[in-house]
Amino acid sequence: MFKNVHQYYLYILSNKYNGTLYIGVTNDLECRMFEHKNRLVDGFSKKYGLDKLVYFETFQYINDAIKREKNMKKWKRQWKINLIEEDNPNWKDLSKD
Repeated sequence: MFKNVHQYYLYILSNKYNGTLYIGVTNDLECRMFEHKNRLVDGFSKKYGLDKLVYFETFQYINDAIKREKNMKKWKRQWKINLIEEDNPNWKDLSKD
């Protein structure tokens, strides 16, 4: 018997290099990015034009993704920038891949 394996994502959006940051969690990153890029999500990300995926992490359990999100939202901005630039120094929109 196979268990359903879910995947959850913590993600960071920006509007430009070193721009405004948004941290979120989803179970369908591709669909969520479509919503952000087409301004279908009301709120902070829509208001500031945050539609570039600059960082993401994957999790097997939603509680782990939410815990990481809540923790990262308390981080200093520079810590978030350092995390992004470890793997994405040019702030490339990862959703294009």
